[in-house]
Amino acid sequence: MSHIAVIGGGPAGLRAAEIAAAGGARVTIFDAKPSVGRKFLVAGRGGLNLTKAEPRDLFAARYSDPARWPALLAECDGDALRAWAAGLGIETFAASTGRVYPREMKAAPLLRRWVARLRASGVHFAMRHRWTGLRKGERWQLDFAGEGECAITAKADTVILALGGGSWPDTGSDGAWTNLLENLGIAIAPLQSANCGWECAWPPAVRALAGQPLKNITARAGDHEAVGELLITEYGLEGGALYQLGPALRAMREPVLMVDFKPAQTAEQLVRKMNGIRVGAVGEAASFPYSSARERWRLSDAAHAILAPHAESIPTVEALAAFVKDCPLPLARPRPLAEAISTAGGVRWDELDDHLMLRKLPGVFVAGEMIDWEAPTGGYLITGCFATGTRAARGALKMTNDE
Repeated sequence: MSHIAVIGGGPAGLRAAEIAAAGGARVTIFDAKPSVGRKFLVAGRGGLNLTKAEPRDLFAARYSDPARWPALLAECDGDALRAWAAGLGIETFAASTGRVYPREMKAAPLLRRWVARLRASGVHFAMRHRWTGLRKGERWQLDFAGEGECAITAKADTVILALGGGSWPDTGSDGAWTNLLENLGIAIAPLQSANCGWECAWPPAVRALAGQPLKNITARAGDHEAVGELLITEYGLEGGALYQLGPALRAMREPVLMVDFKPAQTAEQLVRKMNGIRVGAVGEAASFPYSSARERWRLSDAAHAILAPHAESIPTVEALAAFVKDCPLPLARPRPLAEAISTAGGVRWDELDDHLMLRKLPGVFVAGEMIDWEAPTGGYLITGCFATGTRAARGALKMTNDE
């Protein structure tokens, strides 16, 4: 019986172990932490958004390099993930947004049942094994640092690396593997913060509203647009709309987020709401009270705090309406990787074959956030980990069976 070593006990690694064991392999999961699934549990703090109920072609379009994802999602898409959860006795439901959650809105019950099923299928768990290297002989020799940094070695016929990206390092996803693979000649795209907040130099009046949302807005970065919410923080902004625009913002030399505070209304409609309020001509100081515009346009406290410093210098109501519809917010930088929800960058796709095997290291496969892909929040991240974990495990099984 072939031995497949899975290094990393997050969603991608656990899924790879599950598929490999079901395929008849002897499987060991190695993880640096005392228990597996720690980032999975972190993801569950908000209810564990497992996947998204939407057509596969639309689902695939949410990922960077979207042409790759229809085939990857064929390995395990949202429907398959819901069926998998049902097999563990976990009922799921789709919210009005399409996001899919366990009925209990918790990650721990699902993880406990998953680990129990893996153990029952013969998967062995080797905890407190921090991966430090691998070498090829007749079989792969794996090096680990155990408790007290004692050296541990193990052997395997094939290896699946699923060590995660670099966000939430306390869970074990610290990106330390990048140096190990680069030393073996593998090209790595630098790890960067994805699905993260961005820093912005707020005036004191805006900073004082930290925690206040900007609801029902449309945000734009270059040619890319996102609908949703933003959240004011002391350092800048957070929120789903911002997360979706992360790749476009990172590509800008001087990132600027353009915000439409009233997307349901045109600028002309906003102006008509000011009928009866005398306005100045173009080039003259505004003779309409901004307070009236704020009231008639129903601008929130957070939107008002951002707009007010500029309102007095805007000469006409038409210009103010245009500003409300297209307000530039210069951003400084994304928040540190350790704070990010997920990671951009990783093992470059051209280092991998169709089975997610490293071309330079035959018999070593990669899954999950170690690969250079990203997606917004909303169920796409976990589904991507399941899809790549499934593909890598099937590739490992095929290789061992062919031999």
